[in-house]
Amino acid sequence: MPWDGVAISITRLQRMRRRIPQSVARLPALLLAVFSFCPLPAAAQSNSPAAIAMVRSAVAAETHASHTDLSIWTYWDHDVTPGLDATYFTIETRQGTLRRMIRKNGRPLTRKQVQAETRRIDGFVASPSARAKASRDSAHDDAQAAQLLAILPDAFLWTVVSRSPRWVTLHFQPNPRYSPPETDMEARVMSAMAGEMIIARDGDRIRSLRGRLTHNILIGFGLLAKLYAGGTFDVERRPVGDGRWQITQTHVHIAGYALLFKTIGQQEDEVKTGWKPSTDETLEQAARTLDALAARP
Repeated sequence: MPWDGVAISITRLQRMRRRIPQSVARLPALLLAVFSFCPLPAAAQSNSPAAIAMVRSAVAAETHASHTDLSIWTYWDHDVTPGLDATYFTIETRQGTLRRMIRKNGRPLTRKQVQAETRRIDGFVASPSARAKASRDSAHDDAQAAQLLAILPDAFLWTVVSRSPRWVTLHFQPNPRYSPPETDMEARVMSAMAGEMIIARDGDRIRSLRGRLTHNILIGFGLLAKLYAGGTFDVERRPVGDGRWQITQTHVHIAGYALLFKTIGQQEDEVKTGWKPSTDETLEQAARTLDALAARP
């Protein structure tokens, strides 16, 4: 989905959900909003009608693309997390996405590591339950991203910072008149943030979301979870071919704790390059392509 590039916060931080108790599992997914803080001048404290109009146009453009862009791609994915620097080759298909690790910590995989990757991929492709779960997770992330996208114009105060023939840069900060439902944790966290968004004037596509967490976020007075101020988030999107936009870089550095001081965090730098249209329609075809790639000297 093209909007996944903007909603990378959801897919990226979903990994945190699986590491913390269920009672706070929904929280990290919300950090679509940890875009964050650059102090704004006094003039930026009000809503700009021109900025609001641009945001609404961008939301409409991204929503339309998410429903109409059915393109699938292959690309190289360099993903750096604490303790692991890995390069993957990723193949999107009509049935889902597969990726295979090609290099680990700067070196080609050993023979045993290659065999382990083959077993992992073959096991996933052969497992109806694993494939169904991946499909459900993807659908859930897409729906959550769409919901958060829809509240952008109303949850923040928007100001035009700069314009060029190609880009418009906007700042956003919490809208004090916006009151998200108490039970909607995602919207509560999101609406407490401030940050920067860059929109491409040609097509109204969202190019960048970046910033810093303005203050500590407390859940249950800090007893259930706390996310520390200063966490940074940067998502970059670019057209990769035929006018299709995809995420090309993600940089997430967030720290905190959940339930009795269990440390949680997301430290990740990911860069995707070498985008080409995918010719594999099924997961089985993608697995064979990845096997052939791994067999090359």
